[in-house]
Amino acid sequence: MISFISKCVVLLVALQALYSNAAAQANVKPCSTPEARQFDFWVGEWELTWSDGKGGLTVGSNSVTQLFDGCAIQENFKDTTQSFFGMSVSMYSTLLNKWQQTWVDNQGAYLDFVGEFKDGKMVLERSFTTPKGKKISQRMIFYNITENEMDWNWEKSDDEGKTWTVAWKIHYKRKNG
Repeated sequence: MISFISKCVVLLVALQALYSNAAAQANVKPCSTPEARQFDFWVGEWELTWSDGKGGLTVGSNSVTQLFDGCAIQENFKDTTQSFFGMSVSMYSTLLNKWQQTWVDNQGAYLDFVGEFKDGKMVLERSFTTPKGKKISQRMIFYNITENEMDWNWEKSDDEGKTWTVAWKIHYKRKNG
């Protein structure tokens, strides 16, 4: 009889430990790791400026918000001078240990990127092959990141990343910042 009671006590202690561990894990938010917070600098309302190629500046805006309890970041970009609008959704993949982003816009583009935050920069890249068989690489780089300002480059390479050409440089300034 005593051995039966001892076994029951051991079983109850084991079940309590198992339940406590499961409850603690249930309280951990899946997107609360430091890596999943690396893109938080981008969240906010932004005024954008870039060269129009003729010595002047073009103005746009970007509204960047968190979705799904902070597991995803949604961007809503507007270049009102040229009626160019687009949006992206970004999220940290624990399977790849990389950031992934999908971009769509009113020009019919669908672009997918993979990248990481390293050395104070967020770099997201993609590659594709043209119908003529030429491999093109593209990347965006967020850099000079401070609380209220940063710079962003859209770059292209047609030699598999040996050299990059800046196609578009945007300066971000936080609204009310």
